[in-house]
Amino acid sequence: MRRLIVVMLVLLGVGLSAQQPSSVPEIPFDAEAPLKLPPDLYFGEVAGVAVNSRGHVFVYTRTGSAGHVVGPRAAQLFEFGPDGSFIREIGKNLYAMAWAHSVRIDADDNIWIVNGKNSRIQKFTRDGQYLGGFGMKAAAYPEYFSVAQAARALGRPVRWMSDRTEAMLSDNGGRDLTSLAEFAFDENNKITAYRVRTKCNLGAYNSQFGQPIQALLFSKVLMGVYDVQTTWLQVEGYYTNTVQTDAYRGAGRPEAIYVLERLMDRAARELGIDPWELRRINFIKPEQFPYTSATGEHYDVGEFNRLLTRVAVEADHDGFAARKSADAAKGLLRGQGLCYYIESILGDPAEGAKVEFNEDGTVFIYVGTQSNGQGHETVYAQFLSDQTGIPAELIHVIQGDSDLIKQGGGTGGSRSVTTQSTATLATVAKMTEAFTAFLSDEMGVPAAQISFDDERFRADGSNMTPTMLEVAEMARQKGRDDLLVHHERATLPGRSYPNGAHVSEVVIDPETGVVTVDRYTVVDDFGNLINPMLAEGQVHGGVVQGIGQAIQEHVVYDEDGQLLTASFMDYAIPRAADVPFVSFNSEPVPSTANLMGMKGCGEAGTVGALAAVSNAVQDALWERGVRQADMPFTPHKVWALLNDSAIAAE
Repeated sequence: MRRLIVVMLVLLGVGLSAQQPSSVPEIPFDAEAPLKLPPDLYFGEVAGVAVNSRGHVFVYTRTGSAGHVVGPRAAQLFEFGPDGSFIREIGKNLYAMAWAHSVRIDADDNIWIVNGKNSRIQKFTRDGQYLGGFGMKAAAYPEYFSVAQAARALGRPVRWMSDRTEAMLSDNGGRDLTSLAEFAFDENNKITAYRVRTKCNLGAYNSQFGQPIQALLFSKVLMGVYDVQTTWLQVEGYYTNTVQTDAYRGAGRPEAIYVLERLMDRAARELGIDPWELRRINFIKPEQFPYTSATGEHYDVGEFNRLLTRVAVEADHDGFAARKSADAAKGLLRGQGLCYYIESILGDPAEGAKVEFNEDGTVFIYVGTQSNGQGHETVYAQFLSDQTGIPAELIHVIQGDSDLIKQGGGTGGSRSVTTQSTATLATVAKMTEAFTAFLSDEMGVPAAQISFDDERFRADGSNMTPTMLEVAEMARQKGRDDLLVHHERATLPGRSYPNGAHVSEVVIDPETGVVTVDRYTVVDDFGNLINPMLAEGQVHGGVVQGIGQAIQEHVVYDEDGQLLTASFMDYAIPRAADVPFVSFNSEPVPSTANLMGMKGCGEAGTVGALAAVSNAVQDALWERGVRQADMPFTPHKVWALLNDSAIAAE
């Protein structure tokens, strides 16, 4: 059960006697501040102070800038050396730091801050690198409303805390389902029909999205990347005595691709054909795009065979036999698994953006999405800089505050960068049009003769070539405040469909049943990338989540419904030692569903990982007579499969 902890804050004052002393003694002190700030900064309302192992002092303050402060400057974290010298401002312009509350330093000198405005906990390295925040997302848990109402009724702060066991007992679970899948083939190994029957556990009661995930969202990519128009999906939901199930990275698409790609491998074995070749035979061909799937999805582009050829090279597919033989000589089993996935970006296709030019030469961009540590702020600043010529270091991304941003679609469904960049592009177009009209008078030329080349405005017959920032300053001097703020909303004309090939190799010790993921290679088509490094980070994170689910993670209840895996001692999430180096490669086919040619990437890693790892395990076990191996591939389960024993407590 979750707990509500009510904290009553009582302000105690010092009682004054009826008679006050006639004089107050003076206490001498050194007026020079020991901590020295630059001239443009000051200590506002200090909310917390901490010291690390090197004697560095960290001060977390509200409104540490001169003048009226909003947005990302509303809270600042300063670092000082042991001698009081100013070193840096940590998390500068990170809007997640909106209302300073407290700062703490852990044993490894990592910096933890608590933000009171959006109830987030943020983590930084000792050197000030942002590592992200944490906390449950997506679900509107009843405690949120209970706490808000309690605080309102009492007129006092109310805090709600749950420990790890309580969270495991009550927070949403994911992906608890069993599917039976069937193919029909013609004489040329072309799939003619596909049928799936799924039974899914909804938990004890409905969650927000539990029902549509395994039906509607599953169906989005039911047939994956294969040219088949005859399909059937039947889903039955069951209420049980377990935790409710809801969205987990990919929400329905990993489940659908897992079933499909597991069946592709099994079908290849039954037909006596190479599983890679079976996929090539059934791919949707480039000339068939735009392609409408059997479930009504409009795939815009795709070159699946090209990506499959690339991943075979990157994964050294031809060298697998030699690696397998070398492991066999050691008494180990090696298997290789392939998954070719496709997913659909989801969520609200509409988003807004607002650009504001500040007097100090900086620019605010207000966005309706919400970064949870993915690095979206960097991408948004880079994109606006690329489209306007404004230096990225002068662009501050503001997110997550409903007082400043009235409407937004949030993050989820791999939508953020594509939808937000579309809105930014529309705002830049509106801004360019307004600036052009203004410059027509200033430059003395018709507006039609003025152009903007993503850096400067130019016109034949004029020596003026102002930048966006210079035009904004000109407008400010003319009293044209209406030209300093620009806002526009835009809607994606269509959804994009990220896709790619994952190849996993596992090594199994038959004596213990331990499965080790030894190699992992990814070739993804995310369309045009703004920041490839951040995209790669998203893939790495998604793959690790997929490996965790396939190999380790398992919720276990006893026959009476008692949760047996209620802590991280019993519920094993992957650690660094459990994950190999993930080779990421981009093979872009630009989307035609948006002007930037982008495709989402946030969930793709998990969508591909489940089947890639599972197919690899099945491949390793096939030679030992195991014909059906289902995740999670825990040591006990794999050992039991190899020894033809009953699997207890599963």
